Amino acid sequence: MPDLQRVVSEIVDEMRARTDRGEVATYISELGRVDPSLFGLVVIAEDGTVAAGGDCDLPFSIQSISKVFTLTLALGKVGDRLWRRVGKEPSGSPFNSIVQLEREQGIPRNPFINAGAMTVTDVILSGHQPREALGEILRFMQFLGQDPTITIDEAVAASEQRTGFRNRALANYMKSFGAIENSVDYVLGAYFHHCAIAMSCRQLATAGRFLAHLGRNPDTGHSVVQPERARRINALMLTCGHYDGSGEFAYRVGLPGKSGVGGGILAVAPGKASIAVWSPGLDPSGNSHLGRLALEAFTKRLGWSIFGM
Repeated sequence: MPDLQRVVSEIVDEMRARTDRGEVATYISELGRVDPSLFGLVVIAEDGTVAAGGDCDLPFSIQSISKVFTLTLALGKVGDRLWRRVGKEPSGSPFNSIVQLEREQGIPRNPFINAGAMTVTDVILSGHQPREALGEILRFMQFLGQDPTITIDEAVAASEQRTGFRNRALANYMKSFGAIENSVDYVLGAYFHHCAIAMSCRQLATAGRFLAHLGRNPDTGHSVVQPERARRINALMLTCGHYDGSGEFAYRVGLPGKSGVGGGILAVAPGKASIAVWSPGLDPSGNSHLGRLALEAFTKRLGWSIFGM
């Protein structure tokens, strides 16, 4: 095993010294207040070794990273029937685009764009009150993150509800095609709240461990999903996890990953480690600018790209 802590410490120092930090997401007012100088990185290896640096224990809004976990829950509820309602292909469009929905009869291109994640939320909601569904999502995150203190940032959720006009339009548009079954208000409420879950890099890397190890947590031996399902979730993260920047991320980093506009990225080195990085400044596609650069440096130094050295 390489000296992970040394590599992580070096990368944290390098990223903190950079002046090109991207732009924070001001369209959600609470996210616009986050200090762009913050940076955290955590790597958890298969044997449980933790390498951490920077602001790795400071909670941040995971935003769209939550979509990996709601997808996992929805697949557990309805299995492959989910793919009748949402596709598996990269969108090549911004995460909040409405264009493809019109052309494809309200069926979102994949579960990680906003429209697709709303459809997944709709599946989790079915048969439940919004509070029950949200409680299920939050308990799942606390279980995977091995920390009962993980919570929802209500200020961020309220901020999203005040400004989420494009998301409201997407949900209503899908409802007009019959692609959303529950109340649009219920779906949006649950969606905004699970995107507002706050986690640290340490908690997030812990929560993602099952994806790095064939669907199970190697510490506890607990199986979260079957190996085939973990592989398929990772495949979607690789091809769709960074919106219209997914190809660039695969090209530069070479790992399955999922970003959020809060500046976090969860990345998976299959069979090796779960990695979480956070830097609030975003690139034009809405992905963490320094987060991607840090992961690129990390995989180069360790040769951990799934495509080889």
